[in-house]
This record gives sequence, structure tokens and C-alpha cells, in this order.
Amino acid sequence: MRDIANNIGVVQAVAPAVLSATNTSAAIDLLGFGSAAVVINTGAIVSAGDFSAKIQESDTTTSGDFADVAAADLVGTLPVLMEASSVYKQSYIGNKRYIRTVLTKNGGTSIAAGAVIVMGNAHERPVT
Repeated sequence: MRDIANNIGVVQAVAPAVLSATNTSAAIDLLGFGSAAVVINTGAIVSAGDFSAKIQESDTTTSGDFADVAAADLVGTLPVLMEASSVYKQSYIGNKRYIRTVLTKNGGTSIAAGAVIVMGNAHERPVT
């Protein structure tokens, strides 16, 4: 078997928590990596919590510079409505330096969720 852990970077975008409002992660720097994917993990939903997810990109860390990633720069899809106790993934193939996740509350009360960014094709290995 080949080792994967020393060949990827993993950054927490959203700490696992019960979210009762829209959550926008901090900017995640992709410098030094040639690929990235977002992995979202959900738990319980309270009172029909209606949440959706998307990825945004930017060349800077300034919040106002971020824009939704074009469909052509994504592989796979995130659901229109996240379900309880599920895992979702989507690859980012764009060329911006920074990405972030946005978990949007559309209705209901809350959802337990977390998100990580998995970065691959590291320019330098092993990744620590």
C-alpha cells in the first residue's frame, strides 16, 4: 500500500458544531498544492433544518473579493439540501489561491455539520 497521509494537506474549514445560522469559513490557502476537495460531514437536523453548501474562490483573503466558483471549475455536486448523517464531497479545479466554504441556512432550526479541505498534488513532500 502507498502512504496517502504524507501526500495530502487537510485543513479544517468548519469545526464540527451545531449550526443555527449561515456559516462562512475562513479563507483556505491552496499555495503549494495542485488540487483540492471539500468534504462536508453532517449529523442531526433539528426542526427541518434546511441548509445548502457551496464553495467560493478568490485571489485574496479579503471577504468581499470571494465569489461563487463557476460550475466549470467544480467536479461533482453538493446537494441543494443537505441531509442528516451524510458525507458530501466536491473537487475544486479552479486556479484561484484561496477557497472557502459557505453553509447557508435556508430555513428550519439547525444542523450538526463540519467541513474540511483536502489538498493534493503537493509541490513538496512529505506534507507535515
